[in-house]
Amino acid sequence: MTHDAVQIIARGPRKVAEAAAETIDAHPGLEAVTYSILEEDEDRDVWRIDAFPTEQAEADSLREVLEGHGGLVVSTEVLADADWLAMALSGLPPVRAGRFFIYGAHDRGLAPPNAVNLRIEAGAAFGTGHHGTTVGCLLAYDALLKRGRFNRVLDVGAGTGVLAIAAAKTGSPVAVGTDIDRPSVRIARENAILNQARARFVHASGLGHRLVRAHAPYDLVFANILAAPLVMLSQDIKGALRPGGVAILSGLLRSQARRVLAAYRSRGFVLVTRLNRDAWSTLVLRRS
Repeated sequence: MTHDAVQIIARGPRKVAEAAAETIDAHPGLEAVTYSILEEDEDRDVWRIDAFPTEQAEADSLREVLEGHGGLVVSTEVLADADWLAMALSGLPPVRAGRFFIYGAHDRGLAPPNAVNLRIEAGAAFGTGHHGTTVGCLLAYDALLKRGRFNRVLDVGAGTGVLAIAAAKTGSPVAVGTDIDRPSVRIARENAILNQARARFVHASGLGHRLVRAHAPYDLVFANILAAPLVMLSQDIKGALRPGGVAILSGLLRSQARRVLAAYRSRGFVLVTRLNRDAWSTLVLRRS
């Protein structure tokens, strides 16, 4: 950890902020950093990047990347010596995405009876359901569910497990999630128990884990990660899907969607739809 927990904030025009986010994604020393990008002031074209480094080297690299993009105003705030993540989450409102309602413990009394309610506690993991990429995945999944269910679902880069849990709660007998981060796997398992969902989570890099292979081929694969890993995993995701199966891909900026789409089209995927939310895109693809 850094000597003090810090939050690095950068503000500037959308094009500059998106370019900086792409640089963060491509930086080998920032692969595990948690950050978000969102529109702060539409009228003035002000976009904001919030980054939370966990090591001094990450903090230094983030500042170097952000300050290297002319047009961004970069600041660093020292976070109080407290459970700042829990404090931040306590101020987050619940999220509605189609039939899904995502909430934390502080909002448990707001869960509507006519929704698929998902109680998601982040802990040290990333992915509460508030991020535009997760909402995009849930909206895309909600639309697909209107045409039928998916028996076997794989969630690559599961984070808190919200997508695999959503699948289990909507009738998927097999819902498997993977993540490269061990604390995320633990938290995803805890969230599955909270939601009484039959979703299983494993620590894995890529799709080679024996549990993942045992349930292949899948009818649906979620991959809410980053653009570069999405491209790298295109062949593996194709191999994990049955012919006619669907992939919901997110974690990519709008400016990155074309590159990711080209990689999957070269593997025989066909674009079904594309959803945009804030600066992010979600791609729904069908394997031919």
